[in-house]
Amino acid sequence: MASICIINPTSTVHLDHGIDEAVRPLKVAGGPDFRVVHIEDARPAVQSQSDSDLAGTQVVDLVSRLDREGGADAYVIACFSDPGLHAAREATRAAVFGIGESGLLTAMTLGQKIGVISILPNSIPRHWRMFGAMGIEPRIGCDVSVGIGVVELESTPDAMDRMVEKGLWLKDQAQCDVIVLGCAGMAPFEAELTRRIGIPVIDPVRAAAAHALGRVLLKTGAAR
Repeated sequence: MASICIINPTSTVHLDHGIDEAVRPLKVAGGPDFRVVHIEDARPAVQSQSDSDLAGTQVVDLVSRLDREGGADAYVIACFSDPGLHAAREATRAAVFGIGESGLLTAMTLGQKIGVISILPNSIPRHWRMFGAMGIEPRIGCDVSVGIGVVELESTPDAMDRMVEKGLWLKDQAQCDVIVLGCAGMAPFEAELTRRIGIPVIDPVRAAAAHALGRVLLKTGAAR
């Protein structure tokens, strides 16, 4: 059976469960098997450029090791910074997707002006470097932070309210017509945010997993 491996590039195990739940609708009869793995010796979260740089090396090492053990037909890097994305594509013949790139590409099919809801303020400069590298800066309306770390998202009582507040600001003030969640840990909030904000809200984990599923089912070549 074909398989898609989703890499949580942190050591925070509870993120695995949210990721697995996010991709559950993509688990179709006769389709590829989805499995979620984390990196035991990684940092608890990717929240700084230093975190992202270290995670990139660890992601590539993990992909190389998994390939030696039988590998997968596609890999998904479940961090909005896409750590190690291009190096991982060099390290394996399988397709590799980053949730940041996939989430933003999906958003561009649903709206003209994209808003991003991020975790901490220091995430935003890192994201803008990615927007620039992708050549999509003119399509980004604004990137705003809710001021909550990855690990604390699920345990913060007002996390949903903060995301709704930022989402409504992106829609009403920044005139965005589609929003991308800038963290894999935000996956469980997607449906409720879409309902309360009133414009499409993209969970980038599911977007990347859907891209991987399409690639595996269509058996097209690996991205480089």
